[in-house]
Amino acid sequence: MQLEQPLITSDCIFVLGSNDVRVAEYAAQLYLDGWANILVFSGGVGRLTEDLFEQSEAETFAAVAKDMGVPASAIVIENQATNTGENVRFTAEVLQQLGLTFSSFILVQKPYMERRTHATFLKQWPTEIAQLCVTSPKTRFCDYFNEEIDLDTTVRAMLGDFERIKTYPALGFQIEQAVPEPVEHAYQAILSRFEQN
Repeated sequence: MQLEQPLITSDCIFVLGSNDVRVAEYAAQLYLDGWANILVFSGGVGRLTEDLFEQSEAETFAAVAKDMGVPASAIVIENQATNTGENVRFTAEVLQQLGLTFSSFILVQKPYMERRTHATFLKQWPTEIAQLCVTSPKTRFCDYFNEEIDLDTTVRAMLGDFERIKTYPALGFQIEQAVPEPVEHAYQAILSRFEQN
């Protein structure tokens, strides 16, 4: 689910909203470290955040970034998207309305959503891209969970993401990606375990 791509200095850090504010902290640090001059937060209210945040995902994440020292003038907010495809399409629309044109991006998402985020962006971004990388907060799987993000919810979300990696290309939502046979076997084993519970 992770691509382990190296960071590349880019026009824009594009952060896809979620239930994990550590994504916002990580993205803000990337900005503060000089990886890009614009920080875009995208996300309305999704399945995992409807009772979690007082504002949209994007506005919640932007507040975290501002608290860390990112100037408001460097932040763009898209606060309507409810899924990954909408994150990409709606952000493209907002940037166009603002007259901003970027050709290089650092995508920032939760660790287990790197692959699907990358595949969705490549399929749905409407203009030419010169360079692209995806990254996420660096943490071991066993250290990822906290009071707000539990193991059961996360594994179920990961299973859903993996299913989308396999099925969404046929629907035109993502680029096609090869799934190695051992990975498919592991997915089926974990899925059957969860279906039994």
